[in-house]
Amino acid sequence: MSLVELLNVQPTELKFPFELKRQSSCSLQLTNKTDQYVAFKVKTTSPKKYCVRPNTGIVMPGMTCIVTVIMQAQKEAPPSMQSKDKFLLQSVVVDAGATIKDLTPELFNKTHGKIVEEVKLRVIYIPANPPSPVPEESEEGSSPRSSSVDNGNEHTFLLDAVSRSFREHKEKPSEAMSIISKLMEEKESVVQQNQKLHQELDLLRKEVSRNHGGGFSIMFVTLICLIGLFIGFIMKRT
Repeated sequence: MSLVELLNVQPTELKFPFELKRQSSCSLQLTNKTDQYVAFKVKTTSPKKYCVRPNTGIVMPGMTCIVTVIMQAQKEAPPSMQSKDKFLLQSVVVDAGATIKDLTPELFNKTHGKIVEEVKLRVIYIPANPPSPVPEESEEGSSPRSSSVDNGNEHTFLLDAVSRSFREHKEKPSEAMSIISKLMEEKESVVQQNQKLHQELDLLRKEVSRNHGGGFSIMFVTLICLIGLFIGFIMKRT
């Protein structure tokens, strides 16, 4: 913490989340702990790069002023994410009742023994979106519940999901592989049963159509409905 005679400045480092082609900002808190009116002015070595609001002002006794510093969107990152930009906060005592109109540039000049206190502030860039150690999964693409998904994609999805689960719960490798193998065997069995039922249903429909001229008896209709319900149940489990 930087304590000065006129203004308490927090923080003394301007930390900007850095992301290409996006603005970012941070704030300064100026607290006047004296019994005098204190005027301030904020300067920077890169005035075209930053916008300070307000860049000048008056802090009354016991009051606090918030200054927002906005960094314009940047097209490229500096080497090693290190910034050479600097800010300077100047403060000086003014008469009680002074207004913003009274804050001329000459007020902050160190002339005729006038005391102008200064606090230097450095700029630090912080990565806005640090890379994640685990790649994010795509929200688009194949669904494991769709009958049109090939078995290879389903197995890959299942393996990835179970692997993530065991990493989170820190299971032993041997136990994890045993459970994965069992799940994949069950998955393969369900897929084969599903395919077989589809084939039997198609054959049954062709047989009914051939024997009844396109009509259906109550018994065949009932049988087809039962097989359809069973297939739906199998699909729901997968």
